[in-house]
Amino acid sequence: MIPTDDHLTEQGLPLKTKAGRILLIACGALAREILDLKSINGWNHLDLTCLPANLHLYPEKITQEVRAAVTKHRDTFDNIFVVYADCGTGGQLQAASAEMGVEMIAGPHCYSFFEGNEVFAAKQDQEFTSFYLTDFLVRQFDAFVWKPMGLDRHPDLRNMYFGNYEKLIYQAQTDDPALTEKARDCAARLGLAFERRFTGYGDLKTTLEKL
Repeated sequence: MIPTDDHLTEQGLPLKTKAGRILLIACGALAREILDLKSINGWNHLDLTCLPANLHLYPEKITQEVRAAVTKHRDTFDNIFVVYADCGTGGQLQAASAEMGVEMIAGPHCYSFFEGNEVFAAKQDQEFTSFYLTDFLVRQFDAFVWKPMGLDRHPDLRNMYFGNYEKLIYQAQTDDPALTEKARDCAARLGLAFERRFTGYGDLKTTLEKL
């Protein structure tokens, strides 16, 4: 289950006792990874609330939703951190975060910070014909790629959307053979070559460590 505002009583703590803790306002597509990192590292000082993952289908709405979440929780937490990259907002999310006095994770999108922003940027010129999937997007491929693009109804659109792509790169956060096979199938459905690249949690982990 993706944590939302209704789940902020994690560990039995009522909202009014949350002062002194850090709230992560995150994309729902990162919920599993953040919860795994919290559990692995014992980061019990971090609380998590997520906005719907499908906001990525409407990036123009991300900034206003993050702004509303920060406003809602500002008086409850001493510190708020936004776990979104730019994510297609054209710099608007960064500007809004700076205006509100909250920090956010660096990078253009999650594909970049999972691989490591510096590493991803160095490969950009060689991989501009690559299509990326994360663990979340492999699991939710039909809901977030296939159906929104209309490929379930009009498979002939595949060449229009992906004709200039050459390869699908699966950025694996975990070692899961079943997910790897599903990612391989996604590549076949899109008519692309397949590459699995284990990234782990990348800059998501190192950024949260600093909190």
